Amino acid sequence: MNQNPSKRETATTNRRTVLKAAAGAAAMTPYFAWSPRSLADEIADDKINIGLIGAGGMGRGNLNSAKQWLNLVAIADADSSRAQQANDQFSGGKAAMHSDYRKVLERDDIKVVHIATPDHWHTKPLIEAMYAGKDVYCEKPLTLTVDEGKLIRKVQKETGRIVQVGTQQRSTFDKFTKAMAIVNEGRLGKIHRVQAAIGGAPTSEALPVASPPDALDWDLWLGPAPKVDYRRSENGKQSNGHYEFRWWYEYSGGKLTDWGAHHVDICNWALKLNGQTEGPVSIGGSAQHPVEYKDGKPVQIDRYNTATAFQFNVAYPGGTEMIIRNDTRNGVLIEGDKGRIFVSRGNLSGKPVEELADNPLPEDAISKVYKSLPIEHNERRAHWFNFLHCHREGLDPISDVHTHMEMLNVCHLAGISARLGRDLKWDNDSEQIVGDDQANSMLARPYREGYEIEMG
Repeated sequence: MNQNPSKRETATTNRRTVLKAAAGAAAMTPYFAWSPRSLADEIADDKINIGLIGAGGMGRGNLNSAKQWLNLVAIADADSSRAQQANDQFSGGKAAMHSDYRKVLERDDIKVVHIATPDHWHTKPLIEAMYAGKDVYCEKPLTLTVDEGKLIRKVQKETGRIVQVGTQQRSTFDKFTKAMAIVNEGRLGKIHRVQAAIGGAPTSEALPVASPPDALDWDLWLGPAPKVDYRRSENGKQSNGHYEFRWWYEYSGGKLTDWGAHHVDICNWALKLNGQTEGPVSIGGSAQHPVEYKDGKPVQIDRYNTATAFQFNVAYPGGTEMIIRNDTRNGVLIEGDKGRIFVSRGNLSGKPVEELADNPLPEDAISKVYKSLPIEHNERRAHWFNFLHCHREGLDPISDVHTHMEMLNVCHLAGISARLGRDLKWDNDSEQIVGDDQANSMLARPYREGYEIEMG
């Protein structure tokens, strides 16, 4: 169990005893039958100072879900207009605003940080936040590369910090968590196939070089990524920055990591719960891109370049397979010897689900797959409550960096396979691609000079 000395220094023994007793009671309740006075109320009575790194739509949306528990005291963003918007919305303009996130990490009164930057800006501030003694809620996908994930896991073990990844489907108790309980109770038998349907990605016109918005420090926004011109369509709806970063491999993995980080995570969770714990051995398939690729790099540099359509087959020991595709209903399909279920953000269906009417799950079934942690609220608010509870108690959250990277490696391998146009063999123990030096070179990316990770 991870330790959190700063919390333990400030909490009284009596309060800890009460909270743990309440947590045990909540963990035994079926689904949502919590007490009127909840652990979430306890946290709201003693709000936590938080620093926000990345104040775009995701950062502000997340804080809105958790605002009853938090005091936003510092904000860092390369776009001062976004920082000001978050400041006005959550702090009445009283939070300190910075362009350099390191100013947030320097503050002793901040014990918790939320990182909601573009993907290429996740790893560096996360590692530096852990070394600065902060617990972190970091948006998904946690990394841009496989090797970044190795480093994050190493530093988390070294520092013992609490890190929650923003894969909030793990805290969607009436859909995804319930589906995992069905798997965990053996209702599907041995799983032989899982499928993550995540939809395709958009294309763009050729985007001309443009002047960045006055409030945006474009060089800082690029950060560790290569220095390039800012591009934006004449109507302003397409660019290589802000929300649209996810359609450029330079800053993201496209749909394969954007939605893959959600649905591949559920597939991997199901396999782990079912005792099918060995990692993948190969991945292959096909992908379509809106630009030509040569040696894994886009030939055209002026338009979106991530895969728009794809289907990949991931092979596991014993014949189990995972399908990652864009061309069918968004959601996760889990097929086993005894039956199959489909789960999405709006649906949980299949014969094993229908059979719950006559053969319900045990009352503690949800709790068992949720690490016996308190179950309060649902979806994004529940995921934040889980993080803040684990921050206070020094516990592993439901979406820790280690399980996250197990599945995100699959998403990264799909992206490498897509760009190279060939199948890959994977050694899960060494986390290396077998017999393919070019593909192995894509497990990491160089950081631009001046933006290297500050270790320790």
